[in-house]
Amino acid sequence: MRILICSYDFYPRIGGTETAGLTLATGLAERGYDITVVTVSPATDEDTATFPFRIVRNPGPLELLRLFKAANLVWHNQVSLRLLWPILLVRRPLVLVHHSPLATDTGPGPRFSALKRMACMLGHNAFVSEAYREAADLPGRVIYNTYDEATFHAWPDVVRDRDVVFLGRLVREKGADILIDALASLAAEGTPLSATIIGSGPEEQALKTQASAHGLAELVEFTGALRGETLARTLARHRLMAMPSRWFEGLPISAVEALACGCVVVGADSGGLPEAIGPCGMVVAKDSAPALAAALTRLTTDATLYESCKAQIPQHLKLFSKSALMDNCERLIREATLSKSAIGGQVNE
Repeated sequence: MRILICSYDFYPRIGGTETAGLTLATGLAERGYDITVVTVSPATDEDTATFPFRIVRNPGPLELLRLFKAANLVWHNQVSLRLLWPILLVRRPLVLVHHSPLATDTGPGPRFSALKRMACMLGHNAFVSEAYREAADLPGRVIYNTYDEATFHAWPDVVRDRDVVFLGRLVREKGADILIDALASLAAEGTPLSATIIGSGPEEQALKTQASAHGLAELVEFTGALRGETLARTLARHRLMAMPSRWFEGLPISAVEALACGCVVVGADSGGLPEAIGPCGMVVAKDSAPALAAALTRLTTDATLYESCKAQIPQHLKLFSKSALMDNCERLIREATLSKSAIGGQVNE
């Protein structure tokens, strides 16, 4: 079967949607599908990576139309009207996967968002979390993204010698400042916790100033952005991960990566973050340093609770395995190709 994956952003750009698209294309190619990826993300001169699929970058209108005609199924890795219009001219089964909220009035305005919502009626929708499906108010499957199991796992040679880790872009929406306030209140109560803040962004200097102002300079370490094995081994040094996000999260894979490295996660009641945590941590009120501090205290003082959360991790991680992702994607492909609709009629493989 020939599948055209449309992903506005793609490798070599780095991000959750880009990683999900790369994982999907590679996984389907490994399972015998003929995959072409179309994207507007340009290649870089330094990029020498090779993949088991074809990448077409910035196609013109005629080439994009030809790619649609050649496909048995079109898969949109996040809705992009720029890459979707040929479906109005070419009848093909269509899958649309939502990695961010289907908002009613954001970006270029309500008219643009309304067009996206209308586009979602043309095919089969899938969402990276139940929270996103409920917010979109559209029928569809929930298909969780996966994580790099070869990199994020237990590291027996790494000593778990630190308390709390934060991983994310250093912007207000991710809430690292909430963690620092929580750490300050715990230190004032006589229960200081060591913490590591991994990431970079426009709020980095303000966060360092905030930590120093609270007298936490010796307790809070800023590492900058980390990736790959260095990131995994750093996560494995910590007992807990804190995710006090203000953002309406989809399904933050960083929480799953931390679980895989043996961290118990404390996260805000924000979008799909509780789904990522599952029974392997605690969910607290959004934008509340006192609630976060209370949860950190419980998990660092109640050994029974902490070990109970850790014991749930192996079973919970099965939801996010690559095999689970690919099995769910193949089910959706079969469902889309076998159904008869105005846009996507039944096709032969």
